[in-house]
Amino acid sequence: MLTLHSAPIVLPAVSEPIGDGAVLVDGDRIAAVGPREQLVAEHPGARERAWSGVLTPGLVNAHAHLQYTDFEELNALGEPFPVWLGHMVAKRATFTDPMWQESARRGLHLMFRSGTTAVADIVTEPAVLAPTARAAIAGISYLEAVFEDAQSWSDSGRARMLAALESAPAGRALGLSPHTPYTISTSVFVDCLAIARERGLRTHTHVAESPAETQYVATGDGPFAADMVRFGKAMELIRDGGSGLSPVGFLDKIGALGADVHAAHCVHCDAGDREVLRARGVYAALCVRSNRILQAGEPPVADYLSEGSPFAIGTDSLASSPSLDLLEEAATLRDLALVQGYSEPDLDRRIVEAATLGGAAAMGLTDVGRLEEGARADLAVFEVPALDALTAADLTEVYSVLLDAAAAKTHRCVATVLGGTIVHRA
Repeated sequence: MLTLHSAPIVLPAVSEPIGDGAVLVDGDRIAAVGPREQLVAEHPGARERAWSGVLTPGLVNAHAHLQYTDFEELNALGEPFPVWLGHMVAKRATFTDPMWQESARRGLHLMFRSGTTAVADIVTEPAVLAPTARAAIAGISYLEAVFEDAQSWSDSGRARMLAALESAPAGRALGLSPHTPYTISTSVFVDCLAIARERGLRTHTHVAESPAETQYVATGDGPFAADMVRFGKAMELIRDGGSGLSPVGFLDKIGALGADVHAAHCVHCDAGDREVLRARGVYAALCVRSNRILQAGEPPVADYLSEGSPFAIGTDSLASSPSLDLLEEAATLRDLALVQGYSEPDLDRRIVEAATLGGAAAMGLTDVGRLEEGARADLAVFEVPALDALTAADLTEVYSVLLDAAAAKTHRCVATVLGGTIVHRA
């Protein structure tokens, strides 16, 4: 049966906002997008669902860890990143597979309640693949290699990774996540890339998140080096006294950057680093609220915007973020861009596009984050103040209205549609 989802404003992301618009859904796909009156006339038998608010594509979260939803107390520690990481490792040791699964389920629920329908999810415990696959959320689950040196990888880590790839439940796209240059050895990082590329899988890594990472990669010392020594890990960067490069420069040197990868955080990236990311087609998944909580610094979002560097938006996990609400994350990123001096009139639109089209592009997906014929029928509807004040002449102000409401926490996701099925209704 055809279903017509209509709203006072439809925001397709790939085209201009539509006043009194509608999206026609046939099964799990979008059949048409346009003015409501036109689509009603062309499809008189379609069942209509009339929503109040702004109808947008389902949001695309470009970096998250669903399994850490139940680690929420860690985001209030007030500790810098290297210290926080120790608390994270200690809490991880207390969790069982059923606990990991329940934590991921709660994260999925929070995403649906806030309009997110696709996610780049980092998976350290393969048990969470089952609830994620059952939920049918779009995106990619990236199996993570972390705390591995050449010996542990050879002994068991590589075999565990391959087994997780082979036994993963159907219905969920997979990728690999070599965690960072400071938690896996260079040889392991390179092997992860080889495994992914041999299988045609995408990769997603953390890079340039904190000053301690920059120090480790450049000189092979600092708090992360001390941690690896304490854990008995034999790491090439420690042995060699670092690489003399930035994290982005180092990953580029070992062939880790390309159009098949996107990178989380990218906080400590200078103009040269950003040029490398642009040249390699690597999207940065910016997570500004997590960076603030972990005292890691702030990404140069104004520079990304002014230089045309590709970026998307992620929430990270509740272990280091106040919520999994991607629209709130987008509003925070917008406000940071203003503080950093970006004043072009396209700001609000580009930030909303980063939360939709940008996240899709980061994962190489062409059928999510947009409302157009043939795309997945993933939709979100947001009630926001001041919507009635918009007229046909200024519908483009809807981007500002959405972000202003999210910044003030006066927005409300009233519906989320996943593959044509309503998975959340306020």
